[in-house]
Amino acid sequence: MARFKGKVAIITGAGSGMGRATAIEFAKDGATIVIVDLNEQGARETEKIVQEYNVPTKVIIGDISQKEAVQNIINSTVEEFKTIDILANIAGIPMTFTPLEEVEEEFWDKQMAINVKSAFLLAKYALPYLKNNDSKGSIVNIASIASVRPRPGITAYCAAKGALVQLSRSLALEVAHTGVRVNVINPGPAETPMLEKFYGNMDPVEGRKLYEDSVPIGRLCQPEDIAKMVAYLSSDDASFITGAVYNVDGGRGL
Repeated sequence: MARFKGKVAIITGAGSGMGRATAIEFAKDGATIVIVDLNEQGARETEKIVQEYNVPTKVIIGDISQKEAVQNIINSTVEEFKTIDILANIAGIPMTFTPLEEVEEEFWDKQMAINVKSAFLLAKYALPYLKNNDSKGSIVNIASIASVRPRPGITAYCAAKGALVQLSRSLALEVAHTGVRVNVINPGPAETPMLEKFYGNMDPVEGRKLYEDSVPIGRLCQPEDIAKMVAYLSSDDASFITGAVYNVDGGRGL
């Protein structure tokens, strides 16, 4: 179908999990893929998979919570591919159960930096290109069902993901007249390397069962579930959708 042929997609967190699945999904549809991650080994593994679809690729390693790194991501992409059509902000960090009184300021700041500030910086520096290409651009931010269904002991994570949702909705209003669309996906518990980090000291088998049992559909979210929704929201099929928040969570948010 190649619905993204000729389009350039920046995907953060593409070295594993949802980010890797999203890179593959876009590659299947012909997009040029910019793989962004802090983990070079994971990013290179994704690159090998994506290149099987014979699409242009680029790997950029950097800390997306830092302005200079984000500027390099945007500038390097435009220098090589001339434009940016799609920004998928998928990178994020988890949190194990920690009472608020025990949360260190540095940890709080890191949650905000990776889960919120990075999306702000990437949008800020990508928007001039998203606005000015012929197809107009799409931004999809990955938040969490925790943004609307908060749980005790992960307050910093819930606050960061909630802030990301409101950042996205506000930006959607701000740029709607330019043709750029901004949408949000709230995944439920997902079968990714990040999930076990939420378990804390819990036995991994028990932790997995706990999360599976919390999903009415009865299974964990798969990375491909999110990747397909990112692709849909970035496509022309979703050209009248902006400022929307989609819970892809198997009913966990109900």
